[in-house]
Amino acid sequence: MKLAVVGATGLVGSEILEVLAEHNFQFDELLLVASERSAGKKMTYKSKEYTVIGLKQAVSEKPDIAIFSAGGDTSKEWAPQFAAAGTIVIDNSSAWRMDPTKKLVVPEINAKDLRIDDRIIANPNCSTIQMVLALEPLRAKYGIKRIVVSTYQSVTGTGKAAVDQMMAERAGEKAEMVYPHKIDLNVLPHIDVFQPNGYTKEEMKMINETKKIFNDDSIQVTATTVRIPTMGGHSEAVNVEFHKDFDLEEVKNLLTAAPGIIVQDDPANNVYPMPLTAHKKDEVFVGRLRRDESQANTLNMWIVADNLRKGAATNAVQIAEYLVEHNLV
Repeated sequence: MKLAVVGATGLVGSEILEVLAEHNFQFDELLLVASERSAGKKMTYKSKEYTVIGLKQAVSEKPDIAIFSAGGDTSKEWAPQFAAAGTIVIDNSSAWRMDPTKKLVVPEINAKDLRIDDRIIANPNCSTIQMVLALEPLRAKYGIKRIVVSTYQSVTGTGKAAVDQMMAERAGEKAEMVYPHKIDLNVLPHIDVFQPNGYTKEEMKMINETKKIFNDDSIQVTATTVRIPTMGGHSEAVNVEFHKDFDLEEVKNLLTAAPGIIVQDDPANNVYPMPLTAHKKDEVFVGRLRRDESQANTLNMWIVADNLRKGAATNAVQIAEYLVEHNLV
């Protein structure tokens, strides 16, 4: 097993390496890959020093699996070259998600659809992953008619430069502006670029990716995505209308039994999911479960996950684990 991590020097890349170590993912050779300007840099994994290599050299090494977290443009250019060399690419960018020839995978939901000839596999958007994972056991039981989601997303979703902006502002220092406005002590209803319909690209990702992962275009989805000055994870207020009525206790039991989900729903004792406690965790946390009393068959829920973990690195590593376990490499 020869494994490559492309974009190894970035925020998500370093998180991928942490998750690989924690999951004790087995390989014979590890390639740490980044842009040519980062080639030659030294990095450490499990106390062993590695030299970062460029993309061209990495393709020639023909890794079995390459986990990409290097942005959409890099993925568009290089993922097909890796695939042509026989590598299975697991891509964290948005480059391939809505390509009808590529699978968009959350392992607990649809890894079973993967086949030996899937050479480029798309990792969904971080906000989409945590929402669909929490909804899947309920969708299977009650059927979903409509989803209304509002997100509260960490600055880590933008990257290190955004974290630096927030921390500089917090310290009263001059910040290099990643966002169009100050982010500390502020809220920006603006993630990614605005589209002609007035929605942002991030909002449209959640709408379109949800339908693709559930393989159901009949599900109505609307989203408002918001950047807030936090670290540790993304939070979501989700209002979901089912085709069938539900029992609230059964909802809690279904979620409790589902893989990758932890229910934190004890409001009397102030127990509910928060980014502060989701940080560095692989699971998706669900709480504030309650009926929408204004409409039949409708549930309100609060969903939190570390966007660099299950929203990116963990999901990608789980896909790799599935490929190995089911002899698809």
